[in-house]
Amino acid sequence: MKIGTLLGLTLVLAVALAVGQFSVGKTPQKPDEPKARDKDAPPRDAPAEEAPGKGKRAQEFIAAFNKGDAKAVSEFWTPDADYVDPDGRTIKGRAAIEKLYEKVFAERKGAKLNIIVGSRRQVSPDVVLEDGVTEVVPANGDPGITTRFAAVLVKKDGEWYIESLRESEARPPSNADHFEDLTWLLGDWTGENEKGESATASYSYAENDNFIVSSFATTLNGIPVVGGTQWIGWDAIDKKVRSWSFYSGGGFGEAVWTKDGNKWEIKTTARTAAGKKASATNILTKVDDDHATWQVTKLTVDGHVIPDSKPVKLKRVKPVEP
Repeated sequence: MKIGTLLGLTLVLAVALAVGQFSVGKTPQKPDEPKARDKDAPPRDAPAEEAPGKGKRAQEFIAAFNKGDAKAVSEFWTPDADYVDPDGRTIKGRAAIEKLYEKVFAERKGAKLNIIVGSRRQVSPDVVLEDGVTEVVPANGDPGITTRFAAVLVKKDGEWYIESLRESEARPPSNADHFEDLTWLLGDWTGENEKGESATASYSYAENDNFIVSSFATTLNGIPVVGGTQWIGWDAIDKKVRSWSFYSGGGFGEAVWTKDGNKWEIKTTARTAAGKKASATNILTKVDDDHATWQVTKLTVDGHVIPDSKPVKLKRVKPVEP
């Protein structure tokens, strides 16, 4: 069992117990609300104002954790509780969980708890479901250990306990799913023509896979002439792929990407370093996983129309094997 995994587990318990402490409490009724709810109606979600971390039960757990008392902390689990770590390994029963806490407290003395609740729902008077993100901050100043969790909390003999807990690796939000049709671009590309006008480009993920960053250049006989850097991102409002380009000559531009079969139409508006307005539609075509073409069409500069360029043939640069 990884120490980081179990540290996340201990924090999850604090969150779940806090929710359990509040979820079963009575919610003040508004004047126009009926005094009683239909017994056949589905249970309500736990009220948003019932913030975790303030319930007596939760505070007792946190105090036990901060003291490094493995036995006291394990008592917040049901006798036959189960815990599944991010690697799919299962720890069954309160006694086994206590041994895990002993290991954690021996190696991570003085760790503190932080809680970020994602959602919580009371599915019955005696059952609460919760998920969220947790962090344990070591006392030595090392970075906190973050995990995601899903917990089942049950009420027994008037107290709330962890019945089941599933933990997974916490990853920052990512837009990678929106770039599925662009992943073939990742890597380095060069023009097929060694002489005359050609191009080079490279694409890689950046910022937790929330962007694809490209560096590009137009070449003449293999020598870079002009180029720049481009950031490709996801517009969550308009539900489109967008890009922002910064050219080596001092200009900059913005574009909207639209997929059409094996082609991407990249409609660009730009400003030159001299203050001129420009627009163009770039056509990026996937031939296969290792070949593509790039063509600049409908180019205008301050209203003057520039003839379309010929498509530039690109090929993937294969990694050099050691």
